[in-house]
Amino acid sequence: MAQVKNTQVILKDYVTGFLKESDMNIVDSTITLKIPEGSNDLVLLKNLYLSCDPYMRGLMNKPKESVIPLAYTPQSPIAGRGVSKVLESGYQDYKEGDLVWGFTKWEEYSLIPAAQILFKIEHTDVPLSYYTGILGMPGMTAYAGFFEVGSPKKGENVFVSAASGAVGQLVGQFAKLHGCYVVGSAGTKEKVDLLKNKFGYDEAFNYNEEQDLNAALKRYFPEGIDIYYENVGGKTLDAVLLNMKLNGRIPVCGMISQYNLTQHEGVTNLAHLVYKRIRMQGFVVGDFYHLYAKFLEYVLPYIREGKVVYVEDIAEGLEKGPAALVGLFSGQNVGKQVLVVAHE
Repeated sequence: MAQVKNTQVILKDYVTGFLKESDMNIVDSTITLKIPEGSNDLVLLKNLYLSCDPYMRGLMNKPKESVIPLAYTPQSPIAGRGVSKVLESGYQDYKEGDLVWGFTKWEEYSLIPAAQILFKIEHTDVPLSYYTGILGMPGMTAYAGFFEVGSPKKGENVFVSAASGAVGQLVGQFAKLHGCYVVGSAGTKEKVDLLKNKFGYDEAFNYNEEQDLNAALKRYFPEGIDIYYENVGGKTLDAVLLNMKLNGRIPVCGMISQYNLTQHEGVTNLAHLVYKRIRMQGFVVGDFYHLYAKFLEYVLPYIREGKVVYVEDIAEGLEKGPAALVGLFSGQNVGKQVLVVAHE
């Protein structure tokens, strides 16, 4: 069987401080497009769309420094969630031509254990790239974090940070559909306009233009915040704690402001958790994949009716991968950052 070229995005070495494009290399490897004889748990994939996600930065730390157990290996391809086409399968649940999403490597072709595939894609009347976003991990993260962890009630006040990102844009729309008052923060005027005019947020503000976040939150939430969907951490979380209502909830999805820091920022207002009986709960999306079918039932009709919209920022070609990933941490992306390897 002939070997074919397999372009890969390789991590050069463990990363300290802010991620740079030069921390990654584009290399041309080769692969035989055939599963080894007797392999009944391997699947050969052609990768189509790869998901650029902030959590990937944590996988680039040395294992003892990483808060995420599955650190990358230097001089090997980085990995994440993606949409792929099955070329050959030794595992009975998948066959040639199936479209799947799950964990794959940043390369053109991947040979992976079948257990790394999360779901077979059944609904193809929506863009396939959506399975890196609204119908994939970010969509499930928004749904589970808001409904399962946040326990929203109609009429409650909801604040979302990093509100125009892959997860935030959906939390705001889900909250509006649930009858909540929703405010989001983002880092540019363009993103603030998106929040108000495309995603239906009641209000939005540019945190870079606010000298005093506490004052800004009091302006938008004079009666306080019931649910804070936490994506940022640091100074934003500190200001939010001063503005939470009694029995408020804080689903903690991420803390993007902290991922590249060697010295993490402290939070000084945690005593408000006690005074106000606030429930602050971290979660990981993997704990909620058993709800995926229920989530699709909820969101697919809204997508088809145009009641939920999704904005993607598309980078074409593996060689654009490092820049796309690095750009997440300076807010270069508008919406969900997707890396296209091939359009089928």
